[in-house]
Amino acid sequence: MIHQILFHGKGGYDYSSVYNMPIWLRKFTYSEMLSHYEEEKKAHEKSSNGGKGAKNLVNPDGKVNTPAFAEASKAYKGKTSYN
Repeated sequence: MIHQILFHGKGGYDYSSVYNMPIWLRKFTYSEMLSHYEEEKKAHEKSSNGGKGAKNLVNPDGKVNTPAFAEASKAYKGKTSYN
C-alpha cells in the first residue's frame, strides 16, 4: 500500500511521511486515490469509445474521412480568425 501511494501520488508523498501515517489515514488516502483513478479510467474509456454523437474525421488507416470533415466544417464556413 505504501508503494501505491508513493507511485500514484505523483511526487506528493515521501516514504517517511506515508510510513509514519496513522493506519486509518493511510487506508483512507489509498481508497481515495483508488476511487480517483477508477473514475479517471471510466472517463478515458468513455471518451475513447467514441461516445454518442462523436465523429471520426480520420479513418483507422490514417486517411481523412472527407464527408465527415465537410459536415464538421460547415459551422466555420466563411468565418475567419483574422477579425
